[in-house]
Amino acid sequence: MTLALRYAVRSDVGLLREGNEDSAYAGPRLLAVADGMGGHAAGEVASAVAISSLAGLDEDVPASDLQLALAEAVTRANRTLHEMVVADPSIGGMGTTLTAMLWSGGKVALCHIGDSRAYVLSDGQFRQITHDHTLVQSLVDDGRISPDEAATHPQRSLLLRALDGTSEAEPDLSVYEAKAGDRYLLCSDGLSSVVSEDTLHRILATVADPEDAVLQLVELAIKGGGPDNITCIVADVVDAASALRPPSKGSVLAGAASNGGRPMLLRTNSPAGRAHALSQTTPQAAIVVDHDDPAPRRPRDDDDSDAEPHSRRRWPLVTSILVLLVIVIIGGAYAAWRYTQDQYYVGTDGSNVAIFQGVNQSVAGVRLSHVYEHTSIPIAGAPTTDQASIRATITASSLAGARQILANIRSGYQACQTAYAAQRHNTALMNTYNSQLSAYKKRFGSTGTVKVKGKVHHPPQKPKLTPVNMPTNCPTPATSSGGSP
Repeated sequence: MTLALRYAVRSDVGLLREGNEDSAYAGPRLLAVADGMGGHAAGEVASAVAISSLAGLDEDVPASDLQLALAEAVTRANRTLHEMVVADPSIGGMGTTLTAMLWSGGKVALCHIGDSRAYVLSDGQFRQITHDHTLVQSLVDDGRISPDEAATHPQRSLLLRALDGTSEAEPDLSVYEAKAGDRYLLCSDGLSSVVSEDTLHRILATVADPEDAVLQLVELAIKGGGPDNITCIVADVVDAASALRPPSKGSVLAGAASNGGRPMLLRTNSPAGRAHALSQTTPQAAIVVDHDDPAPRRPRDDDDSDAEPHSRRRWPLVTSILVLLVIVIIGGAYAAWRYTQDQYYVGTDGSNVAIFQGVNQSVAGVRLSHVYEHTSIPIAGAPTTDQASIRATITASSLAGARQILANIRSGYQACQTAYAAQRHNTALMNTYNSQLSAYKKRFGSTGTVKVKGKVHHPPQKPKLTPVNMPTNCPTPATSSGGSP
């Protein structure tokens, strides 16, 4: 039996985002979804870079090399992002999730980093086969919150792992056995965070055609509010020889990787062709301004008294248009500035944590954010699970949201400081006790009770130490000193 794939891919900007930062690739042996992040132009670049690094794997990779091939491609993507940030620091903070599956016969390797997801429907059983690399998922894993609480947690979008070019890529890698009849779904969190797993299961189980399935999934996410970009791939594993419908053959790009939300069918299926397609940009329509009159003017005689007034009549119209354009530009700039001032994020101000008002971007060298609220929480003293996210900035939908994020960070910081203080107190007590015991032993030659000249002498009592409850995510005390929170 020769296994092959029938697949469809769809990417939509959603209802609230201005651009599509998702990218996707679907080919005969490779499926991949990347969800970019980082704001203006950077998120879509990061996701497209990830897809570009993987596209060359859509060849006949030996089953024994599937995981290695994916790992090397992820490393290349991360290195490319690093080089881009070094060359242009203004795009620092960009990154992307990545979920990819690479086939060779009946073997399929899964590569995953971030919170995009992969699901499988096999023998009627539907399950998620990726594990979210998010703060709330780690809290669920530790039993600190329930899955229901995770769905509404203020930091549910906070990633612990992603491709960002600033740290070593650590994807999850695994290998599965594929069989005819299996159906796979790869998607960004713009789908999985809006549409329930029960609904995903129902659509995959009842909608036979992959193209119809992806269209219905995207439509459901939009009906659910469409708060984020929505990207999904549905792929059926079929027997190439006996399938009622032939396997898919062309490679398809979608989202930012195709320079837009619509899927783009590659005319050549070679690695060079795929790389060329990923490097292209969509041409922009030219704006043509006609400065001529609708009809030719007759030559003007020296005594033609109507000619000069006719020429001058054009100027009020041109002036009005220019004034209107200036008003529109100024109004647009003000509206954009007002929009940035309604945004907040938590980041670093020097060596301390702070709340910023605005967006973490610059325009013409002008910062679009400023410190709104200072704290004395040192970044080195924040919980280790928060430090990387704080340095990369944690966006919030409102000032209240930013303060809630800060409150969570402060709570973790205070818990660590309380534990450090208890340790220092215990250490001081033990040092005093050991010093007294040493002096007692030196005087009496024993650490037990002694009687000298009829007088009984007792050794110093061992102090009662304060219990220390040290959270596992506390940094080492040497790097966490700071002021009061």
